[in-house]
Amino acid sequence: MNDFKQLALDVIHIEQQAIAELAQYIDENFEYACQLMFNCKGRVIIAGMGKSGHIGGKIAATLASTGTPSFFVHPGEASHGDLGMITGDDVVLTISHSGETSEVLAIVPVIKRIGAKLIAMTGNPASTLAKLGDTHVCVAVSQEACPLGLAPTSSTTATLVMGDALAVALLNARGFTADDFALSHPGGSLGKRLLLRLSDIMHSGERLPTVNVNAKIKDALVEVSLKGLGMTAVVDESGQLQGLFTDGDLRRILDERIDIHLDTIASVMTKKPTVAHQDMLAAEGLKIMEDKKINGLIIVNDNNIPIGAMNMHDLLKSGLI
Repeated sequence: MNDFKQLALDVIHIEQQAIAELAQYIDENFEYACQLMFNCKGRVIIAGMGKSGHIGGKIAATLASTGTPSFFVHPGEASHGDLGMITGDDVVLTISHSGETSEVLAIVPVIKRIGAKLIAMTGNPASTLAKLGDTHVCVAVSQEACPLGLAPTSSTTATLVMGDALAVALLNARGFTADDFALSHPGGSLGKRLLLRLSDIMHSGERLPTVNVNAKIKDALVEVSLKGLGMTAVVDESGQLQGLFTDGDLRRILDERIDIHLDTIASVMTKKPTVAHQDMLAAEGLKIMEDKKINGLIIVNDNNIPIGAMNMHDLLKSGLI
């Protein structure tokens, strides 16, 4: 029987070695490629056929999401009209492990005529494509992980890693921040963690549960029930937060001799409750609630006046958790 586990470990070892070998190719040619892409006034266009094309699509996506406008062009389609997407202000990164892919070479003369800069990424520095490029980024590997030496394995992994190296080098050079990253990732949980703020999900205005510090407990219970957040803020005459009353506080006072019709909320509220500010990220609010083991937050302004409230259900509905 085949030893699948050992075969898999062999593949991983070979590809690890291929990645390690890339370090020798981070040289002046790599640096010049970064400079061309950094100074590009247009877009960085990625082109490649077959497996190189699949890797090229990922490199284009990574560049675009990290501050370098980029998109992928299929070399075959480029020869039938899509070359019109490329301008003289662009930089074209062509990927071919052999450096002799006919579909890629076919579009090089037009790229040159347009005036776009050409970066060749190949595994053969002596190849036609490598010689035609304004610079050459080498991704040569000593062997493919495929035992036949045919299926692109180590070579595509090395190309992908080199693409990541370019993208991250450019990201750092551009001073790209987490906020910048969020703008290109508005969807999904990642976008929500980076963009969603408490002000986007908090209950405010008439939906904000609030009672005066002198209100009776029964009035606070009515407010908690009406607003449906399991809590109410307790404020003084100037509107400043004095405390918080929650469903948990209600369960606590059930064992005490409390008259909900006569006693004020001030006698049973939680004083100096944990609060948040509206400009906080929703993820920060979640962290506070998890650390404090609480189910809700009052959001206050700089004058300690409640302007909003939220609970775990709001975070669930937002898709953050």
